[in-house]
This record gives sequence, structure tokens and C-alpha cells, in this order.
Amino acid sequence: MDPSLLRERELFKKRALSTPAVEKRPAPSSDSSSSKKKKAKVEQGGSSSSKQSADHSNGSFNLKVLSGGSGYKFGVLAKIVNYMKTRHQRGDTHPLTLEEILDETQHLDIGLKQKQWLMSEALVNNPKIEVVDGKYAFKPKYNLKDKKALLRLLDKHDQRGLGGILLEDIEEGLPNAQKAIKALGDQIIFVNRPDKKKILFYNDKSCQFTVDE
Repeated sequence: MDPSLLRERELFKKRALSTPAVEKRPAPSSDSSSSKKKKAKVEQGGSSSSKQSADHSNGSFNLKVLSGGSGYKFGVLAKIVNYMKTRHQRGDTHPLTLEEILDETQHLDIGLKQKQWLMSEALVNNPKIEVVDGKYAFKPKYNLKDKKALLRLLDKHDQRGLGGILLEDIEEGLPNAQKAIKALGDQIIFVNRPDKKKILFYNDKSCQFTVDE
């Protein structure tokens, strides 16, 4: 081989050895980036779930539990008051013990705390319930026994200039109200309000007279 070519080959080798080589790394694929995102989401989800479990153990869900319990308690109270009203309207006006009320409303399975709440707070403070010798009875706005009591009440309202009385208030306090109202006939007058509620007035026949035109 030509000596000049040998020298050029040796110089090429030296230059190649003295030049640093740079290694190119492959660009990250979309799969690896998506896996990282998924991992981050999982970590976030795990942290949130652990936070929720921690909040639960710390009692942050107690409010929801309490609201559900309160809703149940007041539902029982509403059913009791409605039942006491219904039995009063059909003529069963004698008071009942709490156990009798719970039995007739099918709530004997309620807890001791709820019973205590009914006795010490809910029933005694309810405007529609009165306590009679440790028992409970319905307390209507107007406690009427019969049609004569209704007529006296309407007459008294008329004399005092108080006007009429709502039909629903009379039905609430007078057992078998519709029967009594029908029996009074033209001694009372019905007037319909714009909101479609009916009002009863005493029909004072002494005020009925003819006026000359």
C-alpha cells in the first residue's frame, strides 16, 4: 500500500478517536406519557378516597346521618299529629298514652332516644297536641262538640264583628263536621274566598228586612 495512504488512514483514526460521540435517546412515546397521566390520576384518586375515608372517620359525614335521622323523627311526628287529628274528627277525642299512639300508628320499633324526644320535646311543644294527665290529645283551634257549639261560635263571631270562620278550622275541631253543618241548614252562610277556601258565617235572620226602592 502507498505510504501516503497509510499515513492518511492513521490520521483519520486519530481524529475519530479524539472526536466525542453523542448518543441519541429515543423520544418518549405517547403510551409512556399516557401511562404517567393515568398513574397521576390514580394517585390523585387514591388520595381523595383516602381523604374521604379519613373525613368519614373524623365525623364529617355525621351531618348527613343526622339529617336523615332528623327527617325520620319529624316524619314520625307528622304522622302522629295527623293521626291524632283524624281520630279527633271522627269523634275519638279521649287522650292516649305514647305507647298507644305508637301502636296505632305502627311505630313501636322506634328507638328509646326517639321516644324520649317525643315525650320531652316534640309532643309537649306541638301547638296541635295537648297533654292531659300524662296522655296526649289533639288540640284544634276551635274545640267544638256538636252543631249547637258551632252555631254559638259563629253567632259570637258575628256579634263581635269578627266575621266568619274558615271551614277547614271548623272541620279540624268538630267531629263529623259535614254532618253537623248540613243539619244547620240555612242558619249558616258559605262564602268562597278568592283562594277557593270556604268561610262560614252566622246567618242572622233578624237583620233580614226589605228596603223600599
